[in-house]
Amino acid sequence: MDTIEDPRRLREIYGAPSERAVKKQLTRLERHSRNFIALSPFLVIASADPSGRCDASPKGDAPGFVQVVDDTTLLIPDRLGNNRVDTLGNLLERPGVGLIFFVPGIPETLRVNGQARVTTDRELLEPLAVNGKIPRSGILVAIEEVYFHCGKALIRSDLWNPEKQLGRGDFPAIGRIIAEQVGGIDPAEAERQTAESYRTRLY
Repeated sequence: MDTIEDPRRLREIYGAPSERAVKKQLTRLERHSRNFIALSPFLVIASADPSGRCDASPKGDAPGFVQVVDDTTLLIPDRLGNNRVDTLGNLLERPGVGLIFFVPGIPETLRVNGQARVTTDRELLEPLAVNGKIPRSGILVAIEEVYFHCGKALIRSDLWNPEKQLGRGDFPAIGRIIAEQVGGIDPAEAERQTAESYRTRLY
């Protein structure tokens, strides 16, 4: 197997990035990136633990759920989940974080990299309440890099094409999947619990 270990070899294969690709990287938000975040209902956040083991987690809510505190700071509410707290635990040890924002129907994405910390400051979190429920914590991101990413990946994947969406019956429900993976769990009960969680534990 031919693997690449030398950064110089990697650059020989790919060549230099275009001037535009380099210059588009900013150190703060401006009106287009602010507007994109306001329209975005979904992002993926990447983090790593001290050993370098990586994790990527989805975060989603109504468009604009991520608060722009100022041109160099974002606040992401941590809604109810599975309580694994993989991302939050990573950030306590290693604050580097990468975000990628999506807007349905738009092929381009917005990437934000920076340093993050976990906050339980009620004054910051109260404005992010939904249905009267305040997030237990939030992720404050100090922005170091922000730039728009071209739409080639989403165009190739045809991600936003409704004709490519699977029907709910075309893939097993997660309750059944976990019951089969773990064993000793009744699939019907697992599906009932999942449906109940989706109905009552979104916030």
